[in-house]
Amino acid sequence: MKKISVIGSGVAGLTAALRLQHDGYDVTIYEMRKEVGGKMNQIKGKGFTFDLGPTIVMMPQIYYEVLAYTGVNPQDYINYQTLDPMYRITFWDGDIMDASTDLTKLMADLESRGDDVAKGYLNYLDKTYEKYLVAKDHFIEKSFRSRLDFYNPKTLIQALKLKTFDSAHHTIKKFVKDEKIQKALAFQTLYIGISPKKGPSIYTIIPMIETLYGVSYSKGGMYSYAKALEKRFKELGGKIEFNAKVHEIIIEGKETKGIKVNNQRIDSDAVVCNADFPYAMNNLIKNPKAKGKYTETYINNLDYSCSVFLMYLGINKKVDLKVHNLYFGSDFDENLNEIFRGELPSDPAYYIYSPSQIDDSVAPEGKEALYVLVPVPELKTSTFEWTDDVVNAYREKILTKLEKLEGLEDLRKQIDFEEIMTPVRFEKELNAHYGATFGLAPTLKQSNYFRPRNVYPYAKNLYFAGSSVHPGAGVPIAITSGKLVHQEILKDTKE
Repeated sequence: MKKISVIGSGVAGLTAALRLQHDGYDVTIYEMRKEVGGKMNQIKGKGFTFDLGPTIVMMPQIYYEVLAYTGVNPQDYINYQTLDPMYRITFWDGDIMDASTDLTKLMADLESRGDDVAKGYLNYLDKTYEKYLVAKDHFIEKSFRSRLDFYNPKTLIQALKLKTFDSAHHTIKKFVKDEKIQKALAFQTLYIGISPKKGPSIYTIIPMIETLYGVSYSKGGMYSYAKALEKRFKELGGKIEFNAKVHEIIIEGKETKGIKVNNQRIDSDAVVCNADFPYAMNNLIKNPKAKGKYTETYINNLDYSCSVFLMYLGINKKVDLKVHNLYFGSDFDENLNEIFRGELPSDPAYYIYSPSQIDDSVAPEGKEALYVLVPVPELKTSTFEWTDDVVNAYREKILTKLEKLEGLEDLRKQIDFEEIMTPVRFEKELNAHYGATFGLAPTLKQSNYFRPRNVYPYAKNLYFAGSSVHPGAGVPIAITSGKLVHQEILKDTKE
């Protein structure tokens, strides 16, 4: 039985580990924290429970498939319900749109903004769905080991169909002329940490996926999925070592031999690294010859996604919100410019996640759990430091904005629990290089074959899964990266 060591228990690592364990490998996960999940984790206090990082479940069938692969009914482990509306959008002028997957409701809202808006939106869905099928079949669910996997006539023809040289922002404008709907569709590229003005047009598939497949929720929040994978993994005999700090991926010659954990050598037939790829290259691969092109200078010069300023607020009252709520500032274009110039947004768009609207397990009775997210620069491009004074000042700015919302006028007086997550914490506590919450930016030059690969090219038996490697960021895509690693290990170890 071949022994596999998995570094980290983020969703990609859990996916790879679970599938491999099911297929007869001897898998051990080494997790530096005291619980599974990585960024898919929790913050708790005073009876409140908050998802630490990701909050939006898109394409639940991808989540279910990981469990179904192991021969069980996924709904015995986790059960998703579709939200309607998916989220509420409040525009800069106070106009409100409840984004629905119900075609009748959606059309009524779009037509109220003009028949041309409705027609443009439907055309956008049609053309973007065509791109999605190409991307799924030829790029997202395909691993690129060598140049020939990408540079061949069949793949290049499919790549041209994606028209990736256009930006997401410009592509959306071709279909939809209404500025508000443009912004509502463009905002989603920030889910993967890139500006819609710089993100390739393929990322217009994100709002299309939401519209066609819906947004879902499971009791207990996003973290319930990490726990479901952990439960099934252990049922199959998988082992997890917690508080296990991995210091090195051991590479001798051009072959991966194992890992060093808490200064102890663990021999392995293969290693799956779910630590953030830039962190792993700079810190876990000690042998300079084994780094290949990924030297520290090369890694540090790559483009990184933006980060986030997160406030977890437990408040002593109920408020009327949807589970997912998006608020635009007065000038979204300038908001984006500030983020990617390295400046703190002066009038930011922000997002409120309030699962306690429908889930009584995440807040005490009569109280509300509010997760407030503001996109901000990562540490590489940041023109300022996150000192205590800066954190406190930005906290005050966001609280002032929140207190302008109906029902939150006395928010400061109602706060019972509070915690703040900054890019510095993401870097120190979760090994996100430069505090880039979504890993390497998914620019055209850092996508598909040009993104770090699942099969490491400079040493045998080393594989990478997670947001900074192919196919990219976002939970469904991270799950897919774990699936690709599983498939590649099967190919390499087939006897």
